[in-house]
Amino acid sequence: MFNHSPTARVFGVPLGVDFPKALVHGLRCRMEGRPPHDMARVELFVNSRRMLNRVQGLFDDQPGFVPRLRLITDLAQMPLDSSIPTAVAPLRRQLELHQLILALLEQEPDLAPKSAAFDLADSVATLMDEMHGEGVNPAALETLDVQDMSEHWARSLRFLSLINPFFDPDAGHAPDAETRQRMVVSKIIEGWRQSPPDHPILIAGSTGSRGTTALLMQAVAHLPQGGLILPGIDTDLPNQTWHALEDALSAEDHPQYRFAALLKRLDISKSDVQGWSDLTPVAPVRNKLISLALRPAPVTDQWQIEGRQFENVTKATEGLTLVEAQKPRDEAQAIAALLRRSVEDGVSVALITPDRNLTRQVSAALDRWSIEPDDSAGRPLALSAPGRFLRQITVMMCEAPAADRLLALLKHPLTNTGGEARGDHLRWTRDLELQVLRGSASVPDRQALLDWAHKFEEEPDRAIWADWVAKFCLAPALEGELPLPDLLAHHLDLTHEVARGPSGDGTGELWNRAAGQMCQEIVSNLTENASHGGDLSPLAYRDLFRSILSKGEVRDPNTPHSGVMFWGTLEARVQGAERVILAGLNDGIWPELPGPDPWLNRQMRMQVGLPLPERRVGLSAHDFQQAIATKEVILTRSVKDEDSETIPSRWLNRICNLMAGMSSEGEQALKDMRERGAQWLEFARQIDQPNATIPPEKRPSPSPPLSTRPRQLSATGVTKLIRDPFAVYADKVLHLRALDPLLRGSDALMRGTVLHDVFENYVASLPDVPDPEQEQDRLRQIADEILAEHVPNLATRILWKARIDRIAPWFVQQELLRRDFSHNLENEIWGRTKFDDPDFTLVAKADRIDRHQDGSLRIYDYKTGAPPNEKQQKHFDKQLLLEAVIAHAGGFENINASSVSLVSYIGLTPQKEVSTDLATADIESTKEELLSLIRAYNDDAQGYTSRRAMHMQRFAGDYDHLARYGEWDDSDTPVVKEVGR
Repeated sequence: MFNHSPTARVFGVPLGVDFPKALVHGLRCRMEGRPPHDMARVELFVNSRRMLNRVQGLFDDQPGFVPRLRLITDLAQMPLDSSIPTAVAPLRRQLELHQLILALLEQEPDLAPKSAAFDLADSVATLMDEMHGEGVNPAALETLDVQDMSEHWARSLRFLSLINPFFDPDAGHAPDAETRQRMVVSKIIEGWRQSPPDHPILIAGSTGSRGTTALLMQAVAHLPQGGLILPGIDTDLPNQTWHALEDALSAEDHPQYRFAALLKRLDISKSDVQGWSDLTPVAPVRNKLISLALRPAPVTDQWQIEGRQFENVTKATEGLTLVEAQKPRDEAQAIAALLRRSVEDGVSVALITPDRNLTRQVSAALDRWSIEPDDSAGRPLALSAPGRFLRQITVMMCEAPAADRLLALLKHPLTNTGGEARGDHLRWTRDLELQVLRGSASVPDRQALLDWAHKFEEEPDRAIWADWVAKFCLAPALEGELPLPDLLAHHLDLTHEVARGPSGDGTGELWNRAAGQMCQEIVSNLTENASHGGDLSPLAYRDLFRSILSKGEVRDPNTPHSGVMFWGTLEARVQGAERVILAGLNDGIWPELPGPDPWLNRQMRMQVGLPLPERRVGLSAHDFQQAIATKEVILTRSVKDEDSETIPSRWLNRICNLMAGMSSEGEQALKDMRERGAQWLEFARQIDQPNATIPPEKRPSPSPPLSTRPRQLSATGVTKLIRDPFAVYADKVLHLRALDPLLRGSDALMRGTVLHDVFENYVASLPDVPDPEQEQDRLRQIADEILAEHVPNLATRILWKARIDRIAPWFVQQELLRRDFSHNLENEIWGRTKFDDPDFTLVAKADRIDRHQDGSLRIYDYKTGAPPNEKQQKHFDKQLLLEAVIAHAGGFENINASSVSLVSYIGLTPQKEVSTDLATADIESTKEELLSLIRAYNDDAQGYTSRRAMHMQRFAGDYDHLARYGEWDDSDTPVVKEVGR
């Protein structure tokens, strides 16, 4: 294919040329006139799987032989002679490092917490890969002089001494993948020196950024029939600027630095790089503009000369659009609108961005048009259904059962999928939630679940299901440290049992579909290497498993839209799209800023021959320069993120600054780019705008038929009817009630219940002749018993016990004074009284009723908050007054009709008693007011107004959302509207 060349043979494809298409086109041109089978002898190495697939597809478009296509990274798996052992699994190496780091942390616990051991192992493994790839031995680290640096770096070098055995060939450690890759490449190069291959060998698409790859590329470039084909060569970069790229400290972040370094190693100049094909860039003037904008920092003074002399800026930017959204959601909506327009135009479009959050937002926005993008990265495996399921089981292994986790597990789509009882499972889960779990302070045990299930005698399978829930879904947490294989086996056994269900078989649908199959591969890989993991606590196992699972990604199995593609930045080299959207152009996103290196600083890396942190920035810059060279490009960014203003990507910032300072033509071209972007932002905004203005809802006052209106209310319900009639309508007419919390927390409701129980038990058990000196201790003992039974949280028990201790002296003193003139009759007693005109029943539950020595009754209510004052009781909070009406009529169980001389609120926090003396006339007046209120609501014209007389406007009601409170306020006139007729 090639003539003899005394120098390295390097070809280049300019920016703005479809690289795979140019690669295939140039190869076919060079093979013209040769026997067809010569094409099959060509060995072509490419840098990525997507590149390989695209090149394969281009060859398939025409009949004929196809070259031998390979990935450069596949060399690590090539079977050679026995001198190169098989590579160890990466996970095994991480587990081995994990054990070494744990042992080191045992000796020096101030280095890092044990929970960070696996992350440290991952970080050390990454550093080892770099050292293997660049041919750096740990001995080079020992030569570093860190005396003038902080103690941290000296300590990190001591820490890194644990990796020395992995570089010692006599230590018996199998090589990792990167090491074997270098060993294979060295072996191949050695064989080529002895017997050069007579068939063409080409490496295409790689920049030589990794040491091992660069080593292979140097060897191939000097082969008699070897050659390198470089993607995205900047043909507009002046020679003097090209020479300025030789300094890594100042130029490693430049998009062409890698090529300059490679050519320097090959001892050739830029002029020695030959063109590979005759395909021309689609936007050569723009390429020249971008090249000028991205000049290295030391030579940006060239802008002042070349920038002012630059001609035809308008032509250079006619295919560029700049979208500067105010927030990420607006950016995502504008991108979605662009993608939708591309589909309608029949134009293939690619969204290129490293921001996975942005791509998820765009995908969600495309759902409204049922457009499924072809996302090359897929979605995180840990967020898939089987990934979440496996993670939920790991939480069960290390934490005590909890109601919220139990329901999340039972409702998971993979739970109990091994049989045909999934419908019953969901129905029983709903019943368990509503009847057992909600409002409970603790998770039920096995016996409680069985007792509940046996209530449904007509469903014997429910008891079997409940026993399965208790055995597997409420399995107790593991304790102590166990070998990793045992922890993994327990994890999988529990996972299979929960997925199978009580009456199923196999593993249900756990390992089905793409996500399940990938999870199974990860679990199998961990099973094969678990013997190297040592002993772990369940909590450490959970963290380790999550770290391993988080590295996996799965593609959606649904058939995506062939014309809408989501690519990572590396895939900008693949190109093949007519329209390109470069999104997330903010510093820290694109380019991604180098993360802090805990092991080696920039100077130390330079000294030992490792890549600088800016290497990734330079590679991203090259990807950006290739992508922006497409015919039609849309650049997008958000001015603000969730918290603050963002900084534009350094490349976008350079382009804008250059154009703003070039000339009036440059300023106008930049303005036109922004105006085109503003149009797409406006289109996206209009999509979310309704076709017509939606007026706010009026303040509701529904009027249901009289036959549906309540004929019975509690005393507190009457108070609610006075203050918020709409709540009574929603509760008694619509039968809508707020669900109890899933797990009763230490809230005001629980505190009130517990305090009521404490003081009611104390009063009920007060002896006839109490000893004042012992009563406070007795009250505290009762409090301890009730708190231990009803409050599971220790910290809350201590806090509430301290509050009771403060109340105890005052309450005991007041109670002993009350015993001088009355005695306790009943506590927590129900009462009712029925009226004929109107037909209505009043019910109430009194906290406490005492008999005064004059024969009258006294009704008390314990309040954990501030008691209502006299005016509030007179007009709104009539609970005790209504209980007096029931008592006067003899409506309380075991208490004869009697006059009520006093009602009193006993305030516990603050300690205050608010009493109201009553006469028979007061009770009759309260009765008449009640009946008048009920008669008013027996009129069709009377509606149940929302928030009629709330105590405070800031108080939220359970039904405010139903009344659409917020679209109106408490000053609006209610609108009575007939409903249900």
